[in-house]
Amino acid sequence: MQAAPISFDRFTALADNAAQERILAARARLGKKAVILGHHYQRADVFRHADLSGDSLRLSRLASQTDAEYIVFCGVHFMAEVADIMSKPEQIAILPDLAAGCSMADMANLAKVERCWRELAEVMNPDETFTPVTYINSAADLKAFCGEHGGIVCTSSNAPRILEWSFARREKVLFFPDQHLGRWSGFKMGIPLDEMLVWDPDLEMGGLTPEQIKKAKVLLWKGHCSVHQMFQPAHILKFRNQYPDGIVISHPECALEVCRQSDHVGSTEYILNTVKAAPPNTHWLVGTELNLVERLAQEVKAEGKVVQFMAPTVCMCSTMQRIDPQHLAWTLENLAEGKVVNPIRVPEHEAVLARVALDRMLAAS
Repeated sequence: MQAAPISFDRFTALADNAAQERILAARARLGKKAVILGHHYQRADVFRHADLSGDSLRLSRLASQTDAEYIVFCGVHFMAEVADIMSKPEQIAILPDLAAGCSMADMANLAKVERCWRELAEVMNPDETFTPVTYINSAADLKAFCGEHGGIVCTSSNAPRILEWSFARREKVLFFPDQHLGRWSGFKMGIPLDEMLVWDPDLEMGGLTPEQIKKAKVLLWKGHCSVHQMFQPAHILKFRNQYPDGIVISHPECALEVCRQSDHVGSTEYILNTVKAAPPNTHWLVGTELNLVERLAQEVKAEGKVVQFMAPTVCMCSTMQRIDPQHLAWTLENLAEGKVVNPIRVPEHEAVLARVALDRMLAAS
């Protein structure tokens, strides 16, 4: 019988510097058997150990191209699910702390989406009228729902293109879980705001009348990112008053008015690439997660660029913060002993359908 995994209790009181040393020692033992993925929003003391960095989809695709037996995803739960779906059958996706979730992803669950679909059927046949589109920041079973119902997955960089794909197939879109990404993407396509209505899953018929549903081009799920909702137009106004030549760049998970008042809007990769490619001595206000902004500020400081976080209060992805050096050390030491902790395994029937939706996205974009 295989010995039990090393208990995390032995790591809870471990000092950060000691945890860092044990991470390095365990990695040396593992060699190429493990690859560590670090999402852009990850805290610095964990991000430093990443073999690959980027957004969730890019990381999953890169990991699947490696020969690593273990994919250690320093991100949140839905990211590790995507890694499991996209990786080779013999690869094992691992999340160092199972409590690292995503509040936005949790705002849309399968039961509520299925109920929404049933309620829409009281007005029109949703399988003939609506293309379900789920942001990649969602659970695997919602990606599977989209795969089953002719739908698709999108990212923050390809959402407008995915909406075009969706409208080419059906006249309407049900977009979840982030209303802001859906609204901004539709707005860029020229869809009137009064044809993009919010579906509240806690209200009967989403809080809408049959007439509103029939008129709507896009139904936006009532969901949001707790980090990006902190940014306000007033923050941009204050910055422009102080720095008239300053440049504002925001993530499309921000509210519509923040995006409209920004000079640039795009994904995490877009934000990083745009600021890095900018001329020296430029001043930037950035509306996205704090760890990314602080890391970017240090990277471009030598060029005289100033990168400023948009919100006046500290605001980071709190669930991503749960993956700390102690959890990473615990995970890697167990792997070095041949013991897998916190594997993320999407049920086969869900993985097959979710992969259909993901493959549609990759083909469309």
